[in-house]
Amino acid sequence: MSSWSPDVLGDGFEARPVNAPDDDRVVTVVRHVPSTTADGSGQDGAAKPAVLYVHGFVDYFFQTHVAEHIVTAGHPFYAVDLYGYGRSVRDGEDRTAVPLLQEHSADLDAALRVLRDEGHERVVLLAHSMGGLLSSLWVAAHPGAVVGLMLNSPWFGLNRGWFDRVVSTRLVYGIAPALPRAKVNALGGDYATAMHRHHEGEWDFDLRWKPDSAFPVRAAWFASIRRAQAKLARGLSIDVPVLVTTSDATSPGRTREEHLTTDTVLNVRHMWDLAPALGENVQVEIIPGGAHDLALSPPTARKHYLKTITTWLDATF
Repeated sequence: MSSWSPDVLGDGFEARPVNAPDDDRVVTVVRHVPSTTADGSGQDGAAKPAVLYVHGFVDYFFQTHVAEHIVTAGHPFYAVDLYGYGRSVRDGEDRTAVPLLQEHSADLDAALRVLRDEGHERVVLLAHSMGGLLSSLWVAAHPGAVVGLMLNSPWFGLNRGWFDRVVSTRLVYGIAPALPRAKVNALGGDYATAMHRHHEGEWDFDLRWKPDSAFPVRAAWFASIRRAQAKLARGLSIDVPVLVTTSDATSPGRTREEHLTTDTVLNVRHMWDLAPALGENVQVEIIPGGAHDLALSPPTARKHYLKTITTWLDATF
């Protein structure tokens, strides 16, 4: 396993590429150094579990303020850039060839192996959007692997009308085996544009890794997402405490203000309706004025979200 090296986020963060088990593909684990080294709270017997952040579709970890907030509450902090995303994209690789959702299970296996090697026996996942769907299924399939799950606007359903949710989905199921890379849709760039400093937003992230232009949605990948959502809807029986956080509203995202203060990517009602399917110990918290990534909301909603997750951590662990 390779060693830690300075990360693109600068002082206080290091990154470590690691091979997924039984696979030659690489994922990247990021750590908040002061909270995870021997002189910090990660390896010296602290009782509080470490937190591992899992990003969403066409995304990567850059939310340093989330790490700092969680660390202030006494938890060692890590993040993983899944295979095909962010730091885990290698030179020459096709950035639009994202893996099927279920393939990322090996990525989480690899990331948890790093945390175990670092001395963390108790881990809580903090997962956003697609990462929330992935992590929910992974936790259900790996009882005892983590002690808790926090979801930030998890992708539990397709934010489209009945025709796309049912008819179009069935069509893609038929197309995907023969034409796995057929473009069936595209993720628009308006949301990222509203957030980025280049466009008068608040956040500075790498536009190669979280683009402000349309990103193709491929048939096989989309089919894997819809099958995962159907599995979740049937019930997962997760055996650890779960926190689901969402905005208070969904909107079509016609204005920058809507992108900043509502979920313009997913339908919050899908999250509310399907949260009980996760397990018996599920808490739902609604963040008024929250964006799709609640951590990137305007200050009032962002503070509410950050306080919500650390309050839950304190009450649960």
